[in-house]
Amino acid sequence: MTIRLLLVDDDPLVRAGLTLMLGGDPALEIVGEGSDGDEVPELVARLAPDVVLMDIRMPRVDGLTATELLRGRPDAPEVIVLTTFHADEQVLRALRAGAAGFVLKDTPPAEIVAAVRRVAAGDPVLSPAVTRRLMGHVAALSEARPRRNTAAERLAGLADREREVAVAVGRGASNAEIAERLYMSVPTVKTYVSRLLAKLGLNNRVQIALLVHDAGLLDREDGLPHDRTGE
Repeated sequence: MTIRLLLVDDDPLVRAGLTLMLGGDPALEIVGEGSDGDEVPELVARLAPDVVLMDIRMPRVDGLTATELLRGRPDAPEVIVLTTFHADEQVLRALRAGAAGFVLKDTPPAEIVAAVRRVAAGDPVLSPAVTRRLMGHVAALSEARPRRNTAAERLAGLADREREVAVAVGRGASNAEIAERLYMSVPTVKTYVSRLLAKLGLNNRVQIALLVHDAGLLDREDGLPHDRTGE
């Protein structure tokens, strides 16, 4: 099935470059372009994209605000944010707002296509290595105690197995890796992840990872799942 893609960036050269890079892939259909975040609601309503590739910094309405508004709507498309930084604070805010991941503007075309395909399939565009780097940046940016207390309260209602799955997601593990470590089937892991999203009021597993990190669960050496690198 063709993935319908909307490009939103205030730089016409960036939009032209993305169109040139991505337009030739048979799996993608670029259904429209926007030059600012305030255009996103109308474009999404009219064009019904599956994925929005969204710049963060735009003059009237930035990509963060546009993402928050968009992801609050029912049946919202997935959002990938565009940035020039690996761990920019605004990228982290966008991920908290419900973006499914981010790509750098100098990312090779094949990797951008792969990112769009993954997000359209429901997977975040964050490798375990990138997830760990972002988690470290979150710690440096946040006021640890208030954020930790709030996150811990949100996670307090989870059952033990739900908490184990949440921690594994926080460590950047894939569904297959979680299934192997927790002796579940992959469909069961998917069910747990869906249950966590509904129970915590979140949009995607990136937000689960951020919440688990905020609560300090990744700091504990208590037998909960770890990734293979031991990090």
